[in-house]
Amino acid sequence: MKKEKIIIFDTTLRDGEQSPGARLNIKEKVEIARQLAKLKVDAIEAGFPISSEGDFQAVNQIAKTVKGPVIAGLARILKKDIDRCWEAVRPAKRPRIHTFVGTSPLHRDYILRKSAKAVLKMAVEAVKIARGYTEDVEFSAMDATRTELDYLCEILEKTIEAGATTLNIPDTVGYALPEEFGELIKNICEKVPNIGKAVISVHCHNDLGLSTANSLSAVIHGARQVECTINGLGERAGNVSLEETVMILKTRKDFFRKYTTQINTKEIHKTSHLVSHLTGVPIQPNKAIVGENAFAHSSGIHQDGILKQRKTFEIMTPASIGLKESKMVLTSRSGRHALSHRLEELGYKLKAKELARAYKEFEKLADKKKEIFDEDLEAIVQDDISAIPETFHLEYIHTSSGSQTVPTATIRMKKEGKIVEDAACGDGPVDAAYKTIDRITGVKGKLLDYSLRAVTGGKDALGEVTVKIKEGKEVFIGRGTSTDIIEASAKAYLNAINKLVRKRRTKG
Repeated sequence: MKKEKIIIFDTTLRDGEQSPGARLNIKEKVEIARQLAKLKVDAIEAGFPISSEGDFQAVNQIAKTVKGPVIAGLARILKKDIDRCWEAVRPAKRPRIHTFVGTSPLHRDYILRKSAKAVLKMAVEAVKIARGYTEDVEFSAMDATRTELDYLCEILEKTIEAGATTLNIPDTVGYALPEEFGELIKNICEKVPNIGKAVISVHCHNDLGLSTANSLSAVIHGARQVECTINGLGERAGNVSLEETVMILKTRKDFFRKYTTQINTKEIHKTSHLVSHLTGVPIQPNKAIVGENAFAHSSGIHQDGILKQRKTFEIMTPASIGLKESKMVLTSRSGRHALSHRLEELGYKLKAKELARAYKEFEKLADKKKEIFDEDLEAIVQDDISAIPETFHLEYIHTSSGSQTVPTATIRMKKEGKIVEDAACGDGPVDAAYKTIDRITGVKGKLLDYSLRAVTGGKDALGEVTVKIKEGKEVFIGRGTSTDIIEASAKAYLNAINKLVRKRRTKG
């Protein structure tokens, strides 16, 4: 079956930049345009040249330097707009003038304040002026989905006669539903007698969250160009997302078997993050295709399935959009299979008993932290590797301190199978904890060094405390980790004391 090409018209630099808070300078626009060319979009709408000198310069620079895609500029149906647009895009190897006017009764009556007949005449004249400059002319009937069908068909027919080669049917305010938008495109195909001389384009906004569905419905019914933006940027709730449109066509070939695009999908992730970085508009974590969580798995059931067969929970591969691999997010919902797999990737192949101990510590830490990082896992394993038989085991610690409070620590520990509890005061909560441990253990090693570091970043970072204590000429190093630095401090000190006691016994 011969596939029909869907033209991908990217308007990130024009409509996308109209997103509240998004602002790009000329250099940034050129950088994005070059990346769009690597992505292999068919056309780049580089800007609205008459809107500002900066926009004119950006469009002109892109037209001069970016090779491959059609370079389009936007213009109202005014001669001065069209002249300025042509001046900007003229250096491009494949320039396009894109002119538009509101066609719905709302736009005619309240914005243009002109009759339907007058708007039709202006649109035709504008296309003729643009066609005098270039053979590639696009006409948009803004707010087409709220325009009377007969009038819409008439203005499309007349603009084709005037020389328009692409006809854009925008759902400017995201009002349409997929079924009715598809029906509109079908009616245009049937009612506009010369429609075969032009490409039908669609430009869908996302006010009701239907821009992608509407665009694909239009494709099914005859549209062959989709106007979209990276990350779905655009006015209000944005435009149809390029990455969603392209990856649906690619992933659901069983349904969209007649259609194809020339997009190099392996450049999607890079393009998405470049646009986000330069515009300052973050990508929501659960954004389809390019969000941080799009290829992340945290459920134990999902992780187990992915490790056995990726297709169980992934309908496309990370590599298909330019990512190296999926992300296994280790949380309290993760299972032993995911933990074992990640530890093996880090170089730790544990035996069944070792894995059981590591998993027990993992569960304790996961109850305290939202996400477990590689550094956390290494700390757990290294604690297990360096573990020694414990004479004293910490069961419970509570400290109180403040500017007007004497620092106090209460500790409960298991001492050779018996539970012992005591409390002491100190210069600070750590000192109070150490003095309490000294009282319970009866061991008073000299503290030589105390150091604390964060194993991972964030407010819930795992803290690692290392201490050195000395008895006679012997120095013992203790280490402890916890999200609570006082608990980590107590664990480290007790670890050193256990080593000291063990050494005494081996000597005796």
